[in-house]
Amino acid sequence: MVGTLVAVIPAAGQSATGKPVAGLVWAACPEDVVVPPTVQLPVQCAKVPVPLDYRDPDGTQIELMVSRIASTKPEKRRGVLMFNPGGPGGTGLDQPAFLVSKGLPTGVTDAYDLIGMDTRGVGHSAPVSCGFTADDGYWANIPPYASDDAAVTRQAEIARDVAERCAANDTDGRLRHLSTANMARDLDRIRAALGEEKASFYGASYGSALGAAYTSMFPDTTDRVVLDSIIGDTHLDRAGLRRFALGMEQTFPDFAKWAAARHESYGLGRTPQQVRRTYLTLAERLDRTPTPDGLTGALLRQITFGSLYNEIQYPNLARIWQTYLDPGEASRAKAATAPNPQDNALTVFLAVTCNDVEWPEDVDTYRRAVAQDRKRFPLFGAASANITPCAFWKHEPAEPPVAVNDKGRRNVLILQNRHDPVTPLAGGRLLREKFEERSRLVTVNESGHGVYVLGGNACALNLTTTYLVDGKMPAGDRTCQRG
Repeated sequence: MVGTLVAVIPAAGQSATGKPVAGLVWAACPEDVVVPPTVQLPVQCAKVPVPLDYRDPDGTQIELMVSRIASTKPEKRRGVLMFNPGGPGGTGLDQPAFLVSKGLPTGVTDAYDLIGMDTRGVGHSAPVSCGFTADDGYWANIPPYASDDAAVTRQAEIARDVAERCAANDTDGRLRHLSTANMARDLDRIRAALGEEKASFYGASYGSALGAAYTSMFPDTTDRVVLDSIIGDTHLDRAGLRRFALGMEQTFPDFAKWAAARHESYGLGRTPQQVRRTYLTLAERLDRTPTPDGLTGALLRQITFGSLYNEIQYPNLARIWQTYLDPGEASRAKAATAPNPQDNALTVFLAVTCNDVEWPEDVDTYRRAVAQDRKRFPLFGAASANITPCAFWKHEPAEPPVAVNDKGRRNVLILQNRHDPVTPLAGGRLLREKFEERSRLVTVNESGHGVYVLGGNACALNLTTTYLVDGKMPAGDRTCQRG
């Protein structure tokens, strides 16, 4: 890799922003910010200028767009609650309205102005692009399943091409400045622009890493922090990516049990063990002979992995399997060569992930990992251990990953489902250990990705709402049973 950056960056706890803007101008949000019709609270948007490069706070500025659902109860208002829905690369402007539509308790909407945002590089916040097209067949966060060493070699060439394409499209030099540390600095800049001495934060999935970095860098200006579905650190590295395979192994049995109980309808197996064999047999057959419409074993594994995020997706997953068990019945339209609607999200994912931490550059390192994880985690290990464009990324990390700061008051509530395909329980336990007495872990005996509001568990909902509204943190780690 080339392009190493060496400079002094504002330290944790210091102002990272030079002279923050005082006050925001709120107006109607762009038309693509979705507000469900059930949400009766007004949603407004504003722009916050931040430095592109925090080493040069008075240099080039970019604008971040934030959204707000303001509290209508001034006598109950505590402050602001900022949200991040994950990614990195996911738009968050609609997150407050989305969660309100899903039942975010009124105690929370009374206590806080809800602040969503597109983080730097995303959507309406100085967007970036690698120029992905709809027929690229590339998944930025999880490469395809590698059935053998040759598949890793082929994926390495694809990964190299992607990294080179990203570099070629980066004509304004923004990609190197996309990192979790800079996004955390942006959060503190937004807090200051909102005129708040402190800000609370809720982050899910990658948002847990961003929140961990934010409260570690700015312990004095973060208030109540809720981290949901945990990556395990302040960044996603190879270990975190490889834990996706552990998560699938732990979560797949929930789908297998569900499908076995419905064998008469879907024909996938009368027992969970038979359902697992159906999956492996079908995927291996598609490895050898993809369908005429382009379904491969790698794509089937990707679809199955993604469908384990929520039990509501189980019926459609079962139907997909059922369709492809009879190759003659399969029919899908091929994608045309057109801009990929996920281009922006994939670009941000790559930039942040590759910029946050050093990634091995030797292809043999990935071949060995794939062979190991194919045996350890047969369902998905040879995908999550496969090589990514980070091996060929143009820029070295500008700074070390943010270290978890375990000093300070107890204000980090960690939520984690016991079975989660992408962020397994191991990640929650890791972050709990790193934060030590600053945190408490709530382990929820549920399946899927996401706990608060969307997960539907009464115990976890109550514990989290009580913390956000009343500040009451569990005295010790807690376990919530199903229901």
